Amino acid sequence: MTTWTRTLMGGATMLALLSASPAFAQNSSPASQTEQAGPSADDPQAPQKSDKADTVVIFGRAEEQIGTATSASEGVVGYKDLSTRPISRAAELVEVIPGMIATEHSSGGKANQYFLRGFNLDHGTDFGGFIDGVPINQRSHPHMSGYLDLNLLMADLVERVEFKKGIQYAENGDYTAAGSASFVLYDKLPENYAQLRIDAEGEYRLSAAGSWDVGEGTLLAAASHEGGDGSFDLPAKLDKSTAYLKYTQPLSLGSMGEAKLRLGLIGYSNDWIATDQIPKRAVDDGTISRFGFIDPTNGGRSRRYIASAGLDWDDASLLAYYQRSELNLFHNFTYFIDPVLGDQVEQVERRNAAGVRGKIEREFDLFGVRTEGRIGADAHMDWLEEAGLYRTTARVRTSAIATDKVDVLQADVWGDITLHWTDRFRTTFGLRADYIDGEVDGLVAANAGSKSGTQYSPKINIAYQISDDLEVYAGAGIGFHSNNIVGVVQTQDPVTGDPVDPATLFAESRGGEVGLRWEPNSTFNLSAAIFALEFDSELIYVGDAGISEPSDPTRRYGFEVAAFWNPVDWLAFDASYASSNSRFQDAPSNFDRIPNTVEGVAAAGVTWLPGDGWEGSLRVRYLGPAPLLEDNSVRAPSTTLVNAGISKDLGNFEIGLEIMNLLDAKDYDMVYFYESQLASEAAPVEDIHYHPVHPQTFVLTLKAKY
Repeated sequence: MTTWTRTLMGGATMLALLSASPAFAQNSSPASQTEQAGPSADDPQAPQKSDKADTVVIFGRAEEQIGTATSASEGVVGYKDLSTRPISRAAELVEVIPGMIATEHSSGGKANQYFLRGFNLDHGTDFGGFIDGVPINQRSHPHMSGYLDLNLLMADLVERVEFKKGIQYAENGDYTAAGSASFVLYDKLPENYAQLRIDAEGEYRLSAAGSWDVGEGTLLAAASHEGGDGSFDLPAKLDKSTAYLKYTQPLSLGSMGEAKLRLGLIGYSNDWIATDQIPKRAVDDGTISRFGFIDPTNGGRSRRYIASAGLDWDDASLLAYYQRSELNLFHNFTYFIDPVLGDQVEQVERRNAAGVRGKIEREFDLFGVRTEGRIGADAHMDWLEEAGLYRTTARVRTSAIATDKVDVLQADVWGDITLHWTDRFRTTFGLRADYIDGEVDGLVAANAGSKSGTQYSPKINIAYQISDDLEVYAGAGIGFHSNNIVGVVQTQDPVTGDPVDPATLFAESRGGEVGLRWEPNSTFNLSAAIFALEFDSELIYVGDAGISEPSDPTRRYGFEVAAFWNPVDWLAFDASYASSNSRFQDAPSNFDRIPNTVEGVAAAGVTWLPGDGWEGSLRVRYLGPAPLLEDNSVRAPSTTLVNAGISKDLGNFEIGLEIMNLLDAKDYDMVYFYESQLASEAAPVEDIHYHPVHPQTFVLTLKAKY
């Protein structure tokens, strides 16, 4: 761990501990902080007061959207929606988005696998993530362009998740064709705490967080450390540390009005040994168990540091940020096709990135029509000191496949205008222009070069309020994702030396949706949408091989429905279902399936808050079957998981118990079909390769509050 990391994490821990001292005994009580954490307690539609305890219960899903939402596919989830939810890994926070699933095919610190709207989003190519406005996807990442690693999130610090699905939003650009999620962190925590979370499989997480008044502002500090060997046969030796500092303060800027200053620091460090996907045949013949491994040296080392500064007005915002990231990722998916050295590779990233984002919005009359207008712009620069791919044996480099120095500039401007033609009918027209300019200088001279281009993306949304509790929507637009600039300028296979077709700089998509939102009262709401999306080509740079692979044009369509019901103030239900059909457009009907595109996703849960300090949650998640080959001859089975949790607040202390995988399902978390070769085999064998779901695990949480 670097000196910078130790300093940041040590400082954050010290500040969190100091907040417990008598000198800061003026802090608000947990109850009063809870009331400040979400919408105003005077709003009858947001918080609901329990008869059984003098606390305010806030469900983000209960927020009214009719009259303000652009579509049926956006929303807010937060407050009690998050705090009562059993979560085993940070990326599972995306599962609060109806129709979205996060899985893993490699344990430890590698980015999760995401599924939404018929996409196997891999590690984030068409799904955008933001933490307090800072973009987390990484352009031209050596493993996957758009790489979205959410392992640096601390779930307890997330106040709410704001999500948008589809390409009809002007503010959403690169990596958002399927959707986006903005993780908004607390300015002031509902309660200060120190917590130990330990499970029966030997993993633990020790964390502490606090917020208190400093001068005219509020300082939040948090730190956590995770370790242990986990539930797989190969000890994970997890060594993960995370630290957050956030300072907010109101500012008077004279003629510019009142604003809020935000300053943030995030430090993240992770070292791990990974159990990657394993061949089914090795489990079937008893060579390894279903929690076994082939290569004991897979895993990695990841570091990320983010500094940000922002100003927020009522009608404008400005944010600047800097990021530093480092990654050494070792994996071996095919084992011993090279019988001497094996097939392990190492992907290396050393990146500096900086950016600025801003937007402004105004209300005005346009020829007598009430109008809202927004204009925004972003600029982001990545400097990759190294984007490398190496052959390795037991983490020792044996040769270099590619090692590149990459510079990529991305800049955009966007705007939209909403016209309220009547009190019930409004339209939103949007347009964005994205410019990317990249340059590559690397090991293979033929693969050096530069490329630039501009993508224009018009958007339109229509909303009509049929009644006070029912609104319908229609929207359409053009979107895209950018490809790895290494693949865009590439003309030669770095392994064979054969000529290759370079990737396009932009992979354009077109789509739209129709939907509705029904809010008959403050305790129930339902949203539904039918969507369609086409890509000209999903040509992508495959970091595992160092080359670009093309695909035929694709088409996806499907529907989603989500509902929330809070029948009494101490009980809430939520449920969602999404179905999708994904096909290659120009392929024969018997060879047009897109591998790993899940056909159905469902989730449901109940939250129980009876008062007297008790909280409980029961959740079920269903990930449907999927084709593994274009001809649909091999399919992945469905996966169903049930998680449960219960806790008791004892005043200054809280104790909780979670049971992850309550029914001890033996399903797959991720599954593929491809060729691999074991050490005992003379030739490669086509087989299913999978990463199992974690076994039934009991998790004990002890929390001290101050």
